[in-house]
Order: sequence, then C-alpha cells, then structure tokens
Amino acid sequence: MLMEVRKSRIGEVHRIRELIEVYASKQLMLSRSLSYLYDNIRDYFVAVQADEIIGCCSLHICWQDLAEVKSLAVDPCHLGKGVGTALLESAISEAKTYGFKQVFTLTREPNFFLKHGFKPLEKDKLPMKIWGECLNCPRHPDCDEQALIYDVC
Repeated sequence: MLMEVRKSRIGEVHRIRELIEVYASKQLMLSRSLSYLYDNIRDYFVAVQADEIIGCCSLHICWQDLAEVKSLAVDPCHLGKGVGTALLESAISEAKTYGFKQVFTLTREPNFFLKHGFKPLEKDKLPMKIWGECLNCPRHPDCDEQALIYDVC
C-alpha cells in the first residue's frame, strides 16, 4: 500500500498526540500536550496510508542555522516498513529548503538516527535555548538521551 508524507493539518492533532503517547508512556520520548501540538502544528509531518495517520515527526527551528527533529513516532503496527525513514527524510529535506546547516535530535533510540547519517554530539555543544523543554521532563536532571547531529549541507 502506498504511503504519503505531508505536512500535518489541524484536525490531525489528536492522532499525532496518540502516536506520541505510545512512546511517551514508555518514557522513550517526551509527552506533548494538545496545547503544545496546536501551537506547533506547522512543525509536524505525518505519514498517511489508506487515509490513516501511521507516523509523525516534527522539525523545530532552534536558531539561524540549527533545527531539531522531535517527536518521531510510528504506529507500532507499521514499524520496520520505512515510515520513520520517510518522515526523517521529509524533515531533513525541509531543513535544506530553509537553509539550515545542521539538524540535531535528542533521543533514547540513537541507532535509528545513526543509520541515517547522524553523528554523536556532546550535549553541551548545543545552544542553551534548546534546554527549556528539559525542565518539564520527568528525567530531569538525570537525562539519558543522546544528542546526535546531521550536517544538512
């Protein structure tokens, strides 16, 4: 069955939240409130198959030359089928369009990103601006996420 990756729509916020919560409930990613998702809906891509949203991913602008891949979540029934890769490629493509030099992620699933060309990065090399969300994380200050970075250019 064909899958399409496109920018999300306002009516898809609840499904995006459901996908994120699958992984947030296992403490594999941060939970996202409906308010947060509505505020940031323009950052999100969705993967759609047979009119069903099966994955999501966000590209969030951090600084003039740096963006973050966030909330990459795939319906567990569709894991291993290229959905995550397609979402990540869409986010990186958009980063190129905007002219970002680098894209980073903070993750507990580094192998996926390493397979797609991301490299390990010391967290203290990232700008302080990105740490605002960390204050709301249940693992703060004992974060075990890994920072990874991808050179867009």
